[in-house]
Amino acid sequence: MSKIFIDACKGKKTPYTPVWMMRQAGRYLPEYMEVRAQAGDFLSLCKDPEKACAVSLQPVDIVGVDAAIMFSDILVVPLEMGMELKFVKGEGPVFPHPVTCMEDLDKLDIEKGAKNLQYVYDTIKLIRGKLAADKALIGFCGAPWTLATYMIEGQGTKTYAKVKKLIYTNPEFMHALLKKVTQTLKLYLANQIKSGADVVMIFDSWAAALEESAYFEFSWNYIKELVGFIKSNYPDNPIIVFPKGISGYLDKIDGDFDVFGVDWSTPIELAKEKLGSKYILQGNMEPTRLYSKKAIDEGVDKIIKVMKNERHVFNLGHGILPDVPVENAKYFIKTVQEKTKNL
Repeated sequence: MSKIFIDACKGKKTPYTPVWMMRQAGRYLPEYMEVRAQAGDFLSLCKDPEKACAVSLQPVDIVGVDAAIMFSDILVVPLEMGMELKFVKGEGPVFPHPVTCMEDLDKLDIEKGAKNLQYVYDTIKLIRGKLAADKALIGFCGAPWTLATYMIEGQGTKTYAKVKKLIYTNPEFMHALLKKVTQTLKLYLANQIKSGADVVMIFDSWAAALEESAYFEFSWNYIKELVGFIKSNYPDNPIIVFPKGISGYLDKIDGDFDVFGVDWSTPIELAKEKLGSKYILQGNMEPTRLYSKKAIDEGVDKIIKVMKNERHVFNLGHGILPDVPVENAKYFIKTVQEKTKNL
């Protein structure tokens, strides 16, 4: 049975534009909060395949999206490579002992990192076994640059001072770290696909931290390497890339991926002009439009007007927010599916 989401990612004609939402398995769903409470904490939920499977399936069953995305976190990769990771209330993820020198880098284990993520692979197998045959399953990872930033800064940052200092004062060290993370991610995504992921997505959440030349040297080149590895080994599995906030760099985007995720700050018209002939576009409705059904209608209509008769996957331009009413999320999905029928 064909999957509309996969057909769209491959540029095939579909009966309507498939739609899903980043962070769709999350806090806006009361059902998610129940499972999260049972798990005890966020990381325990990530490491429990049965519970992670359950919350991955919730948006498919409750909201009606066209694809499930495995429930996990991008930071489980540096965790399993050997770093201590804590999720601190009010602060978010924290690495108490960031990477600061070659000695720290040498302690990180590529093979062990990929092997220790077996709970993610088990989650994918469980989801695939329970997911309807016509629904796609998305695996994912963080981009090497985004992961390396967390590993050096130790937590979220507004200035990126530590990691950006390194790219200009010790680029050799940065490249050594990025190469090691990239090698781990190759094994990680390959294992996700072997476990049942139909498509994989690479999130470069902190792409906008870098000026153009630095971005392509320290981030995009590693994304391209990762994409090339997956494409050469799993040519039938589409790849989505989502570099957030690089609308000024679109002219130089290249690589063997299939879908380019457009964030909400990048005009969809611009993305279509620069990349629409090379890639399927995904996105890019402003997530806060989901607070209002009128705003949903306006946002959907605008994107349909731009992308009509073009290759497209509907999504938000970033993750759904925790206090969005479930009714509005359902309305968004149904509105897209109904309004894009037979376009």
